[in-house]
Order: sequence, then structure tokens, then C-alpha cells
Amino acid sequence: MVAFQSGQCAVSYSLGGMNEGASPGEEKQELKFKRVVLQDQNKPENMIQRQQVIRLTYLITAVDLTCLFMQIGLIPYLAKNLGLDSVGFGYLQTTFGVLQLLGGPIFGRFADQFGTRAALTLSCLSGSAFFLLLSISTSVPLLFLSRIPSVFMHGLPGAQMVITDLTSPAERADALGKLGLCFGIGVIIGSCLGGTLSTKFGIYFPSYVALVASLISATIVMTCIPAHTKPKTDGQATQQSTLQSGSVFNLKEILRLLKLPGVKEVFLIKILSGLPTGFFLIMFSIISMNFFGLEAAHTGYLMAYFGVLQMVVQGLVIGRLTSRFTERTLLMLSVFVFSGVGIAMALMTHVIHYCIIALPMVFALCTMGIITDSILTKAVPPSDTGAMLGICASVPPLTRTLGPTIGGVLYKVFGVPAFGYLQLVINIPLFLYILKNKIPLKEEKVQ
Repeated sequence: MVAFQSGQCAVSYSLGGMNEGASPGEEKQELKFKRVVLQDQNKPENMIQRQQVIRLTYLITAVDLTCLFMQIGLIPYLAKNLGLDSVGFGYLQTTFGVLQLLGGPIFGRFADQFGTRAALTLSCLSGSAFFLLLSISTSVPLLFLSRIPSVFMHGLPGAQMVITDLTSPAERADALGKLGLCFGIGVIIGSCLGGTLSTKFGIYFPSYVALVASLISATIVMTCIPAHTKPKTDGQATQQSTLQSGSVFNLKEILRLLKLPGVKEVFLIKILSGLPTGFFLIMFSIISMNFFGLEAAHTGYLMAYFGVLQMVVQGLVIGRLTSRFTERTLLMLSVFVFSGVGIAMALMTHVIHYCIIALPMVFALCTMGIITDSILTKAVPPSDTGAMLGICASVPPLTRTLGPTIGGVLYKVFGVPAFGYLQLVINIPLFLYILKNKIPLKEEKVQ
């Protein structure tokens, strides 16, 4: 299969001043080359190929997330059947979070050096190993052992890498937002299918189905996804970067990206802005039971409601916003909405209040995540977008790792309003900081 490669990202990065200081002759030659790349990129056959790869990536992502959510709802029951208490289950979840946290940046570096097809294949095969071990987890040690392959289970970041490579900077936020539809499909179908299959055929049966689906996805990736989706102009630069940076485990190369102009500030905003809400959502099952007085079924309905909201906002709303407003405006709007959500959470006393608050909460979470991912991938060279997305992918596992401990203390000592007050205290300074400084360094919107 002929590997399709887009040149748009490289062109946009070069136009941003990558080769400042070049001689007039070199600049003239570069401008001529850029026109050739753009002409080649806009050929109908290339545009069709790009769209086909992107649609296929959406499909693979939906299957991957469906498989993941098929087992997420069953793990507590399996752990209980194996005699694991609540403390042990907490350790199991922390193990999963730590492995995902460590594997994200490494996975991104792997994608930059070996291509997105190799990275997505690695993710699918890791998922297959994960479900295989889960299907034979007849003891607690085997259950913990099944977590190990999750270090490279990064299907969603892998899909983001493909889409980042194959879309222009102006189109990127909208394309990344549509992955929210895949997430919503995974949550709804995966949760329902996992419960139905486990009830009719046993608690291990969903793992068998997920194993087969992951192997099929790996086959599709190896046969239909291009080996390299990065721009042709990045080919030599990527090879040179690989030789200079060495192993995918090179921590200095990962940290180097955070030192680039405009990266560290946006990354810290990405982490801090939604951290209190993340802690609240991690503790939500306990809060819904003790604070709202809900039964398990009603809690499940609320989680489904949250998932539907996320699917609608990411898939239908954010694309329209990015076509009308700059990324800076949407970044400030997200932080401002987070502050309002903090006030509402502090005053919340009834489940109806939460249902109302959930809409702006989901909007702020989704907008912040997509816009910061888009900004950060534009702030680094195209040859490093995979590593940058891998670093971004480590934020949710970080929240899942810290959440049970910090969230538990906040809830036990200060109650539910503490999450709202913390949300407000963090986001007001962030809003003032963004307002005072030029963040991001460059502003773009879809024309």
C-alpha cells in the first residue's frame, strides 16, 4: 500500500518562522517548495485519501473505546468475586493510572520515531494482551498482572496523532473534537454491551469479545493505515531527530518539548484548570450515594447523561465555535466557565442542581481539552506532535492517580463544596494570567 503523507502541517510550521535567518536565496527556494507542497496537497486524490484515513481512524477509535468500556464496568464485580476489598480495588485502579501516566509520553515518542501505524498497532496489540490476561484472571495476582499491557494502550492519543498529521492547524480543533463522538459511542455501547454479555454468558465473556475486536482492529491498522502520516518535508527531520534523541525512553527529549516557547504555560493551564472537577468526578460514585442519596442504577443514568453531553459538545458544538472564535477566546471562555462551575458546585445541594451544572462542566472540560491539545501541537515541530500528544495523554491518568487520595481527603474533611471552592480559587488566577499574557502565542480560527 502506498503510504499517504500530508504536507500541510510542515508548511504551517515553516510559515511561523522556523527558518529565520536563512539567506534570501534559501528563503526564495523554500517559498517555491511550499507552493509545490500546497499544490500537491490540494489534489483531489490526496484530499480523498486523507478523508478516508481519518474516517477509518474514527471507526478504529470507536471500537477501541467500546472494548475498553465493556470491561471498565465489570472490573469491580470481577474484583469482588476474586475476594478483593475496596482498598485492594483502589490499588488496582491506581496501578492502571500509573502505568497509563508513564506510558503516554513514551507512546508519543514511539509514534514520532516509528510512525503512527506502528503506534496504533502497538496500542491494539497491547489491548489484545490486556483482554487476554483479563479473560484468564482467576486470581488477584493475575488481575493485577492484566494491568501491565495498559502501559501502551493509548488508542485515543494514537488517533489524535493521525488526525493531527492529516489536518491543517485551522481544521485541527474541529477534527479532534469529533473524536468525542467516538468516545460517546464507546461509553454508551461499551457499557450496555458489557453488562448484557456478562449477564447472559458470564463475567469473562466480554473480555473474549474485546480480545477478538482488538485483534481485528490491529489487522485493519496494519493493512489500511499509512505507515507514516507526517508531512513529507518532515521525513529527513524526523530521521535526524531519531538519531540525535536515541531511545523512545529518553526523558530529556520529552522534557525538551515543555521548554519550547508557549508550551509550558498552556500545559500547566491544561492540568490545573480542570483538576478539581476531575477529583469530583473520580469521587462521584461515593458522592452520588452519600451526598445525593442515589441508588446504583440512578448513578448509572447520571453517568450516561454525562457521556451524552460530552458526545454532543465535542462532536457538534466545538467545531462550530472554532470556526467563529480564536483559540485564545475559547481558552479564556473555558477558564471563565470553570470558575462559574466552581461557584455552582459550592452551592449545590440536590441532584437536580448537578444535572444543570453538568452542561457547563462538560462544555468547559471538553473545550479546554481540545483547544489546549490543538495549541500544543502547533507549538512544537511537526516531527514532535506525537510526543506532545503523548504528554497531553498523561494528564487524565495523573488525575486518576491523585484523585482517589486528594479527592477522598477533600470530601471527608470539607465536604462536596470544597471541590467547588477549589475550582474557583484555581481558575480565577488562571483567567487573569491568560488575560494579562499573550496565550497562545499565535491565534487561529477556521475561516
